[in-house]
Amino acid sequence: MSNSESECPWGLKAVKLLQERGLNFEDIKLRSREEVDELKAKYQVSTTPQIFCGRERIGGYTDLASRLSAGLEPTKISYTPVIALFSTAGLMTLALSLKMSGFMGIALSMLASLKLMDLDSFTASFQNYDLVTKKFKSYGKIYPFLELAIGLGFLSGVAPLLTGIASTTVGVSGVGSVVKAVYIDKMALNCACVGGNSKAPLGVISMAENLMMTIMGAMLIYTSTNIPTQTSTRTNSISPLPIVDSSVAESKQNLSIKEVKF
Repeated sequence: MSNSESECPWGLKAVKLLQERGLNFEDIKLRSREEVDELKAKYQVSTTPQIFCGRERIGGYTDLASRLSAGLEPTKISYTPVIALFSTAGLMTLALSLKMSGFMGIALSMLASLKLMDLDSFTASFQNYDLVTKKFKSYGKIYPFLELAIGLGFLSGVAPLLTGIASTTVGVSGVGSVVKAVYIDKMALNCACVGGNSKAPLGVISMAENLMMTIMGAMLIYTSTNIPTQTSTRTNSISPLPIVDSSVAESKQNLSIKEVKF
């Protein structure tokens, strides 16, 4: 897809390869998500671009490079932003003597800030694989703010049940999106977890992030819903105070006094 917000990296590679070979071609750009979905449905494919020679469909960039006996252009991959972010979050957690929930809160807040630096770029990249954003584009715009709210919830401890539910829901949705894009559709995409211009490949990093959100959210739901039960158990375990009959106590006192006088 090509628009003012983003350019398809594989489409650019295909154009570059055709230009290097001196071949005449027509570059038909897909300007909207609807056009992309229509093309995929028509030819029953899961990725773009799609290259044609007359009526024959060659396929994507990899298929074009194979047809032209050209070596594939190496894909630029960088895990540096991801390593830097989680390392910083870990060091801050140790410095502040926080627990795992504190690490989660710091990491999510930092990830959200990177997405908010270029919200349009993030949304365009996120929409390529996130199942919810494909149906509701506005979710891509809301996601960084939701992630920030969850992170602050982990850090502050405010509304733990709501934070846990939100974290688990977002995490499960993310896991499903990554599994479908990477392991079912076999799509080679960049992860939008550290922003729309990330060079980190979609896969292990994004899966780990979403699994952590799911697990930590579930743990927060469990602990927040079991607090009243623990309190009531402690209350019930307190032994009742003995009830002393005042008349009996008084008679014992009188008896002891009489015994002393005698």
